[in-house]
Amino acid sequence: MSWYNEAIFYHIYPLGLTGAPKHNDYSAPVSRLNTLLPWIDHIREIGCTALYIGPLFESVGHGYETTDYKKLDSRLGTNEDLKNFVATCHEKEIKVIFDGVFNHTGRDFFAFKDIQQNREHSRYLNWYCNVNFGGNTEYNDGFSYENWGGYNLLVKLNQRNPEVQNYICDVIRFWVSEFDVDGIRLDAADVLDFDFMRALRRTAAEIKEDFWLMGEVIHGDYSRWVNGETLHSVTNYALHKALYSGHNDHNYFEIAHTVKYLQNMGNLDLYNFVDNHDVERIYTKLSNKAHFAPVHVLLYTLPGVPSIYYGSEFGIEGKKEKFSDDSLRPALDIKDYADAVQKNPCTALIAALGKIRQHTPALSYGSYAELQLTNRQFAFARDLDGIRVIVTVNNDDNAADMSLPAGNCAEYIGTLTGRKVPVQDGRINVTVAANSGEIWVPAGEMPEYIPVKTETADIEKVQEETEETEETTSTQTESPAQKTITATEETAAAKAEDIQPEKTADTSAISAANSFPENTEAAAEKEKTVIVDMNKSPEDMTVDELQQAILAKMAGNGLVTDQMKKTVYDNIWHDSLVNWLKSFH
Repeated sequence: MSWYNEAIFYHIYPLGLTGAPKHNDYSAPVSRLNTLLPWIDHIREIGCTALYIGPLFESVGHGYETTDYKKLDSRLGTNEDLKNFVATCHEKEIKVIFDGVFNHTGRDFFAFKDIQQNREHSRYLNWYCNVNFGGNTEYNDGFSYENWGGYNLLVKLNQRNPEVQNYICDVIRFWVSEFDVDGIRLDAADVLDFDFMRALRRTAAEIKEDFWLMGEVIHGDYSRWVNGETLHSVTNYALHKALYSGHNDHNYFEIAHTVKYLQNMGNLDLYNFVDNHDVERIYTKLSNKAHFAPVHVLLYTLPGVPSIYYGSEFGIEGKKEKFSDDSLRPALDIKDYADAVQKNPCTALIAALGKIRQHTPALSYGSYAELQLTNRQFAFARDLDGIRVIVTVNNDDNAADMSLPAGNCAEYIGTLTGRKVPVQDGRINVTVAANSGEIWVPAGEMPEYIPVKTETADIEKVQEETEETEETTSTQTESPAQKTITATEETAAAKAEDIQPEKTADTSAISAANSFPENTEAAAEKEKTVIVDMNKSPEDMTVDELQQAILAKMAGNGLVTDQMKKTVYDNIWHDSLVNWLKSFH
């Protein structure tokens, strides 16, 4: 077993958290990274054991248009600042992984600038894909090239070029020797060349024991990327979607179905999350804010490696905008949240879950078995070495009774509440509070936990204590002190209009609330007009053809819902769709 099997991640987008300028003028370095040093103690306090931070290296704007892989972004400071930051994390027993943006570079990268200067005679001509001196772009270079995502600011690297492979592998060696980094999150891994990823995996094995490679993958069979030859883990977008929509629709069938779907891929240690720098904050996505509690109980207990995105432990909000992700990546001052573990119910819950996860090996290594499932209640077991840990969640505004098969012990204790229940005839009979969750462990077999208060009864008092903090925080980072994470009568009444009608078991596998009626006619028309030749290679298909081919493959596995169609049609990236289609083979 390796450190990452037991890790609890904290995720920081440093350019946002430090309030760095949106554009890099390449002036003298400003050591904004040092302002994040106090966050390290906070990361430990809430029970996280690893940090994913990035992008970090010199870039033009948002960080994903890299111009120098071996230099900390000037807006964040110097290489010495980064070296010190990682060393401080290690002193606090926190592993660190960087963002590796290896699919594309920015236009100011040395190899691209050489092509601009020397054109056909550049020795770096084949470092990029499809450089064409008969074309042009909006930058008027006098040539065109393959980009990523339709943005010519992001120039696609030719990952099959041995020189490019060697250069990137050398970058990784540099990151280890210079900064002692423990792993890399590979940006846009779902469009990376597989031979390229194999080269990265071989390099990882050579340079540092238990060096971790995790890739950003949206769709498809994750086992194509997670195996002994390519990556150790990928982002679990399937579970991310199920966790919030399964609560918004009172539909635990969707979550349970997703877990089974993932289990069928094999024993994969996937990177689980409920939000990140690319998607809306979980507190924004939840129709009933009280569901913050059961969502995070599931995040910390379902198979996979849990991750918290900075600020979400405070319950801040962030809505994705059409032309900007700024609200998802706000500047925060840790001093504004100094007493959050004691006063903020969201933070208290996350801290408690972190400690429970650290001291409960079954949550990292145990098998998974579904015990009970309805639209509004869900229970499962994590079994390890004869010890059964039982997890119960309830998304209803009323308490629920559950009778569940227990392990071979006399008594169970709820790690969040401290409540004890006897084992009778091999079962435990428990009551799960409204909009809550609990992790039940055998009494005497596991550490005793201090109960955590996951509800805020005196909201007005908490509001008064945090008014000053709210004034210094942007509107996108509203303090959760105004809210409760369990269903009081007031909350239930206020949110009544947000609660969807209960669905029956045979129709609730996918959220109906997230269907796309406004696009249904257009989608139906597309299905009629796009004819796909399945004998064509995926690479030769258009985006429309790929979308229809993927839907056809889905139909072969069962009912294709409106939400599934929306997910397909929302993906307009050719390379991503190619890899998604291949995942069915």
